[in-house]
Amino acid sequence: MKATGIVRRIDDLGRVVIPKEIRRTMRIREGDPLEIYTDREGEVIFKKYSPIGELNAFAAQYAETLHKTGEISVLICDRDAVIAVSGAPKKEYADKHIAPELEVIIENRQLYLYRDGDTKFEPINDNCSHFIRCAMPIISEGDVLGCVVSLDSIESPAPRMPEHEKNIEVKLVQTAAAFLGKQLES
Repeated sequence: MKATGIVRRIDDLGRVVIPKEIRRTMRIREGDPLEIYTDREGEVIFKKYSPIGELNAFAAQYAETLHKTGEISVLICDRDAVIAVSGAPKKEYADKHIAPELEVIIENRQLYLYRDGDTKFEPINDNCSHFIRCAMPIISEGDVLGCVVSLDSIESPAPRMPEHEKNIEVKLVQTAAAFLGKQLES
C-alpha cells in the first residue's frame, strides 16, 4: 500500500473526506459505491465497488459465447476497466482502464455504432490493436454500470459488413448489455 502523506480527521458523524487529488487519480466520482475492508493491523481500506466485477466469471463466459456465435471480438467493461475479453488478446485488454472516449459512450446511455469515415475510438489508451465498432451501455435499475463492446482490428479491419450482418452484431451487443443489466438487478 502506498502512503499519500495526507491526513484527514473524522467528523462528528463519522465521515472522512477523500481528497480531490486521490478521487481524481482513482477515478472516484460523487455517488460511486466504495467497499470498506479492514485488516489485522488496524488498516481501513476503501476500494471502488464494481457490480459488474461481481459477475466477472459470468461476463467472461458471455463474452466467449458472443465471440463464438457472432464471430466478433468482444470486451465487457465496468465504468473504469475491462473485466472480460474474447476474440482479442487478453493481455492487451484485461484489467486495463478504459479510454475517455469509451467513458463518454457509456455516459451517453445509448448505442454507439462506428460508421465508415468516423474517427476510430480505441477502448483503452495503450495504443491497442482494435477500435470500437459497436458499444451498448449496461444499465441496471437506471444506473449505468458498464458496457458491452464489439471490436474491429485497426491493422486489418474486417471487410465491409453487409447491413443484415451489422444489424445482427448490433442486436447481439444490445442483448448482451440488457441481459447483464437484468442480472445485476436486486
